Amino acid sequence: MTHTLPRRAVLIVNAASRRGADAFEEARSRLVEAGIELTAAEAVSDPEQIDGKVIAAIETGAEMVILGGGDGTLSENIDHFVGKDSIFALLPLGTANSFARTMGIPLDLPGAVAVIHDGAPRKIDLGQIEDDYFLNNAALGLAPKVAETVPHGLKRSLGRLGYLLWAGWSAASFRAFRLVVEDGSQRHRLWATEVRIANGRFHGGVELIDSASVESGEIVVQAVEGRSLVGLGINYAASALRHRSRRQTVREFHGRELRITTRPRLKVSIDGELGPETPFTARVAAAAVTIAAPRG
Repeated sequence: MTHTLPRRAVLIVNAASRRGADAFEEARSRLVEAGIELTAAEAVSDPEQIDGKVIAAIETGAEMVILGGGDGTLSENIDHFVGKDSIFALLPLGTANSFARTMGIPLDLPGAVAVIHDGAPRKIDLGQIEDDYFLNNAALGLAPKVAETVPHGLKRSLGRLGYLLWAGWSAASFRAFRLVVEDGSQRHRLWATEVRIANGRFHGGVELIDSASVESGEIVVQAVEGRSLVGLGINYAASALRHRSRRQTVREFHGRELRITTRPRLKVSIDGELGPETPFTARVAAAAVTIAAPRG
């Protein structure tokens, strides 16, 4: 593999993402100024049309596709790069930008463009739930409930604070659930308030799963154990503060393939977007795509 990134690319920005509409013109200008030849550049106002445009760019031989948007946009479209030669590059324009944080990509446009210009191609793992690939993190519990019900205006105007406020409101009607994790040799049973299925370290913009790595060849399932939502809140606070107590309320399971069952059945949130219900199998797709990453 070459150690430099292509100088020709297609730019596609989700104009419906939190910063997408405002950032498109600046992103295009900065990329051109950095010496990136854009063979096509488009701000897409309807997110449902993005995957078709990404597929078309890859099929017509784009050396690199730069996608601007939030974690949901990036994760929904990463499937199209599996088994392809096109390099995936990103501009973090969402609310939490967890994948960019995992990769060490700056959250500001100048910094993200600098990575596309000065960075290097890097093979990384993807997470996989059934047939759906994802970049960073999936979750069971309170997170999917928040993702399903949070008003778009609150999310767009207040960002991560809006998520936190809605999570507090949603917690009043949330209950713990029974969890079973099968690792191929043993069946683990426990009560849980949240389950994180991790390819990357960040979830909701907070580093929650520091044992996860996009180059480990493993998927990590981290369960916040117990039946108390107070314990879940303490875990989030301890994680945000990087306090050692963050590990005291969680159990982790590692492997290439883990079977997950819950009672009652729960929907999974995949990088902020709703996915299938339990039971399902979570897998790692090792070295599945090549991305534009910071050097070192």
